[in-house]
Amino acid sequence: MAKKKKSVKKGKKKHQNNPTSKKYTKYTITGDKIIRAPSCPRCGPGIFLMVSSGRSYCGKCHYTEFSGKPPLQNVQEKPIEKKVSKK
Repeated sequence: MAKKKKSVKKGKKKHQNNPTSKKYTKYTITGDKIIRAPSCPRCGPGIFLMVSSGRSYCGKCHYTEFSGKPPLQNVQEKPIEKKVSKK
């Protein structure tokens, strides 16, 4: 008959530390005032926007604000000329 394999006992698992919450990085304290990072206008307070170069983005509802250029206003369109068809 074949030899039996020896069973290896695993023992105890090492304790793993959980990553700490990053919600406290969204607040800054200057003097007596607490300044909050910008929050999402769709989701409400508590859901913060990711601020990158030129835009702010919500990871929950995918709302995006662009801060590089102001939005276009008072754009005048050229009048559309109607084509006259000959019959």
